[in-house]
Amino acid sequence: MAIRILVVGCGNMGKSHAKAYHKLEEFEIVGLVSRGEESRNQLSELLGGYPTYGDYHTALAETKPDAVSINTYPDTHASYVMSALDAGAHVFVEKPLANTVEECLEIQRAVEASGKKLVIGYILRVHPTWTTFIDQAKLLGKPLVMRMNLNQQSHGETWQVHKNLMQSMSPIVDCGVHYVDIMCSMTGAKPTSVSAIGARLTDDIDQEMYNYGQLQVRFDDGSVGWYEAGWGPMMSETAYFIKDVIGPKGCVSIVDKNPQQDGVSSDTVDAHIGTNALLVHSSLTNPDGSFSKADHYIDTSDEPDHDQLCELEQQYFLRAIREDVDLSDHLNDAINSLRIVLAADESVKTGRTVSL
Repeated sequence: MAIRILVVGCGNMGKSHAKAYHKLEEFEIVGLVSRGEESRNQLSELLGGYPTYGDYHTALAETKPDAVSINTYPDTHASYVMSALDAGAHVFVEKPLANTVEECLEIQRAVEASGKKLVIGYILRVHPTWTTFIDQAKLLGKPLVMRMNLNQQSHGETWQVHKNLMQSMSPIVDCGVHYVDIMCSMTGAKPTSVSAIGARLTDDIDQEMYNYGQLQVRFDDGSVGWYEAGWGPMMSETAYFIKDVIGPKGCVSIVDKNPQQDGVSSDTVDAHIGTNALLVHSSLTNPDGSFSKADHYIDTSDEPDHDQLCELEQQYFLRAIREDVDLSDHLNDAINSLRIVLAADESVKTGRTVSL
């Protein structure tokens, strides 16, 4: 019997996940929910006509789904997840899980009490290039130096989405959970402290918010990592994509072998999800000081696109439900990465290093 799923949020991520549920015969969409009538009607029409709702709680009560997919703005995540669990549904929710660690812990207790499955949308965890990137990083020895960013010269509709997001959280929090999670996976070590800086580069956001930030995290094995994120029409297109790890034995980087042929700007999702190669460098040298191994590429040009990655996430959600997969570590890791980026946000506001 198909899993009856209610899709909440019909924007970029909700649309991609809904397309996955529509394609996978193990799911049956029972409704599409969004505050905006146009977005839910357009998505329903695209997928052949599903019931639409303007209110989440009405949809939840009327459809009585087996599972709920939450793809709304982050400030609704915690309450929507709790309502879905109270209704006896499994939950897929886009990152971040909540706005605070306390909300996450409340959700964790509710999940444990309900016996239902909760999957958070950490899309890089199902990305074959990123899993290879992590594996290669683990071969570099310790400590690791991890350098990552996600800067977007956003404008028009994308800038409006970013401004909406910044009503509740900064760029280093919203997207930082992905990359801090990757750093934790690469090191397998405990984060010990975080420091961060930030700047407000526009009058289009609240005075207490900043649209550029950079965090530095330290680990108990000596590893260090930095993550940078900036949103807005003022952001530079120079070096907007850095995904680089260095260790005693060399380094590995996600690179674009043919950047001039791509025509991709930092404003698009694919600019930060898509890759086409890993460049691997060994630090081994010959007696004369020359490198003993040539750098080499690991080709990743056949990787899935954004919609296909969302489908992989939903296949994981399906397996978790059908095979009763233990998701304790998945949830703990999500809470851990959020704890780190929220500490970074605190550091920006106080000007102090935050111990974890």
